[in-house]
Amino acid sequence: MNHTRVLRSVGVGVTAVALVAACGTPPPKDGAASGAPAATAKSAADFGGLDQLVEAAKKEGRLNVIALPPDWANYGEMISAFEAEYGIEVDSAQPDASSQDEINAAKQLKGGDRAPDVFDLGLTVALANTDLFAPYQVRTWADIPEELKEPSGLYYGDYGGFMSIGYDAAKVPAPTSVKDLLKPEYQGKVALNGDPTQAGAAFSGVVMAALGNGGSADDIAPGVEFFKQLKAAGNFLPVDPSPATIESGQTPVVIDWDYTNAAQTAKLAGKVDWKVVVPAEAQVGGYYNQAINKDAPHPAAARLWQEFLYSDKGQNTYLKGLSRPVRMDAMTKAGTVDAAAAAKLPKTSDKQVFPTQEQSDKAKQVLAATWAQAVG
Repeated sequence: MNHTRVLRSVGVGVTAVALVAACGTPPPKDGAASGAPAATAKSAADFGGLDQLVEAAKKEGRLNVIALPPDWANYGEMISAFEAEYGIEVDSAQPDASSQDEINAAKQLKGGDRAPDVFDLGLTVALANTDLFAPYQVRTWADIPEELKEPSGLYYGDYGGFMSIGYDAAKVPAPTSVKDLLKPEYQGKVALNGDPTQAGAAFSGVVMAALGNGGSADDIAPGVEFFKQLKAAGNFLPVDPSPATIESGQTPVVIDWDYTNAAQTAKLAGKVDWKVVVPAEAQVGGYYNQAINKDAPHPAAARLWQEFLYSDKGQNTYLKGLSRPVRMDAMTKAGTVDAAAAAKLPKTSDKQVFPTQEQSDKAKQVLAATWAQAVG
């Protein structure tokens, strides 16, 4: 929560520090089979196989990640599991940073050993920065749906979910629709996770509000108008939600991704009666994307991280965090999915909307022109 990852976009249409040391010398060859540096490897085969990739990554001994909150898509467990599996230290910087912050850090820290090795981005930010990425295809590449990956492997979907309303059942009545949030019972209680002109979760929250008020992915103006009405009614709470604000009662209603909201249910058990609903009339889905920094200071570890994330273990770790891993359909067919975790996902129906990149671009323009005035 309190996670503003800039425009972690909801699109499915296209879906998604340095190589040199501080002194400017090239990186070691890290055992790549072709003799080329790890930074140019486009698959584990380029190292001679996974074992050689693991060996090269262990020699580097470290991985830099950024903008991965422990309670977001179960990244806390993911990082711990990776460290335990390979003995590689993970430096997790700025966990509450945005997608754009990730890109900014890569540019500002380029050439140093603290730059991010990998990114976890919304589609809009990924598309705008492909020149910073190194192509890489994980061994489970074929399981990733075509529409969720850039063909060469510059970026590819990792996990997704649906926009939702999380609420403290002890403080507010259960909302059954987006419009319910305009009722007096929600006065001063409704928080949106971030600024929709910057944050993907908030952006998708406006799209959800649009669908719930007669709009569409092509017309989000009703969503902006909804938040304008929410503010006029005194119901909109201009506070970035977090587990702390939920537990303290400051933000008893939170519009956010279902996996982020759902993660609070177990975490706050016995403290807050936290429940999550995906509005049936406004189901907005989206996936986030992985990419490797082409100037990663730990290029082999960066590639091993991708292999881990897209392994059955990594994908089920996402699922345990109540996000929907990108390989879920393939793993379900193969019988390798964590069925118990899958059963805990918030319920959805077939009426789902996954905005295309074109729709998202159009919506961005509308938000840029109208959002500040609507809620300012």
